[in-house]
Amino acid sequence: MIQIIKSYLKFIWNSKNQHGVHSPFVFDLVTNCFYDKKIYQEYTVLKKYRISLLENKNFIEVTDFGAGSRVFKTNKREIAKIAKTAGISVKRAELLFRVVNYFQPKTILEIGTSLGLATAALSLGNKTAKIISLEGCPKTQEIAKNQCQSQKLSNLNFITTKFEDYLSANDLHPTPYDLIYFDGNHSKKATLDYFERLLPTITNDSVWIFDDIHWSKEMEEAWGIIKNHPKVKVTIDTFQWGFVFFRAEQEKEHFTIRI
Repeated sequence: MIQIIKSYLKFIWNSKNQHGVHSPFVFDLVTNCFYDKKIYQEYTVLKKYRISLLENKNFIEVTDFGAGSRVFKTNKREIAKIAKTAGISVKRAELLFRVVNYFQPKTILEIGTSLGLATAALSLGNKTAKIISLEGCPKTQEIAKNQCQSQKLSNLNFITTKFEDYLSANDLHPTPYDLIYFDGNHSKKATLDYFERLLPTITNDSVWIFDDIHWSKEMEEAWGIIKNHPKVKVTIDTFQWGFVFFRAEQEKEHFTIRI
């Protein structure tokens, strides 16, 4: 916790808003997406989705292959509490929707479905996109699948698998993903492994989003390595998320943006 506080204070000190951005690409993204104040009707769907989870007092046995939980002491967890403590926040869900709405990716990969709060935002951002959502826990993914079906989100393909198993099986025939949302195993080793395995799928316009880049010292180290990779041209640190772009036409630049 002390480490996160220190990281956040450093982030606040170094961060800027759109007025400190001189890249036209990043300026437009920050101004017309990150800071977009329009109230989209899809926000209502996301709100209903969240409320239905927060009202669910049932318990499930969670299979956790990742870095573990700082909140839960056992794998038997109440669905409402998972949604409240581990799920994507309202603000972040709306931002994720706006990012997808802004870039209009045709193919999306989500690493870590959980209860599907972020999955719904991805789906609503572009209802014609083909989305694959990976999750190691069958119980949480089943809830996500049912919730998305109830909201008539039909562009989703849920796959229950260990992330490394899926990525290994698809190494020889990489699929170009326009957007990848990394919200699975929050460890340095796993994050860098997923990064390297998925590099063959990038295009010039690929958008990668890494969750919890300041979750631990290890994750910050992973983020630093990703930023310095020769194929990475532009990164944006919004504290919770790290955005990665591979645009060959751009100079290598790193931005720290308050949202």
